[in-house]
Amino acid sequence: MAQGSDDGTEPRLGPRDRERLAAIRGCDSLADLRRLTGAADEHEAYFAAKDEWTTLRARELATREGSSGLPGTRVTVAGHDFHVHGITHAGTEAERAYLREHIAPAVEDGAVVYCEQGVRQLYFADLGVCEMDDYRWAMAECAARGLDSHADDLLPLTFDRVRAELQSLADRFRAATFELIHDHGGRDGADFRRALGDVASEFLLSHEDLGTGAGFEAFRKNRQAATDPTRLADLQRYYETAFLPQPLEREWLRRHDPELELVTHARNERMADYAVYHNEEATEVRLVVGAAHQPGVRYYLEQFRDGDRTVEGFELVE
Repeated sequence: MAQGSDDGTEPRLGPRDRERLAAIRGCDSLADLRRLTGAADEHEAYFAAKDEWTTLRARELATREGSSGLPGTRVTVAGHDFHVHGITHAGTEAERAYLREHIAPAVEDGAVVYCEQGVRQLYFADLGVCEMDDYRWAMAECAARGLDSHADDLLPLTFDRVRAELQSLADRFRAATFELIHDHGGRDGADFRRALGDVASEFLLSHEDLGTGAGFEAFRKNRQAATDPTRLADLQRYYETAFLPQPLEREWLRRHDPELELVTHARNERMADYAVYHNEEATEVRLVVGAAHQPGVRYYLEQFRDGDRTVEGFELVE
């Protein structure tokens, strides 16, 4: 059982809680997770573990002190400090100004800054910021594996094309529903709005959506942080609690949509590899990525830190 705090706020983690988090982190596959949870199958194990992980991870993060400046996580690899900053990349002027306020001085002080592909043009086109090759890599991997791209608008009118169009319609309907709840549900209070959003998520989310954190709470926190970037820390904490460790989320997505796994969680691995491979001298390295990517990038940087990963064989995708 979790231990209660003296002031009645968020309960601290007890020894059993820490052991449970460590056990989930130690699972490399959904089969491992099924054995750990005692679930009837791996599908049930994923949902059971996710509920448990979300609660315990939130308590774990609540015990950590906040930091000043641009929120993020730090991982030290071979004496180099890698700071991973999760953002909305919604293109708002508020987020642009906030990011430049923190990134421009870091560049001037000698930090090396890498960003998710597409973010540099959005916010940092005139700064000394390097754009990674994560999208190019993902598309190359899709082509090499013979996977059709969701972005391909030239598919013939086949069953697959119709299914893709219907999925696009479902995505738009979900976004419109979330927006309606967010903009008009406030008259009944924030708690009611979140409850309504949870109900909508239950009905509107596919298995793939669950693996990419596409629920109402993510929508709400992204909207808030896009207009008030001082709330980016809240958005980052959401994704840190929403996603199980990377091997589990990636296996879940590969089973349901291999191409989606490549253009989402697999890119986290690529971005971590890119930053470590290209950085040889700078003591301070900053990665600016979508907040949904932050937990995964951190995970793979920690693998480098612990000596469980190398960049041997890395090749740049032109």
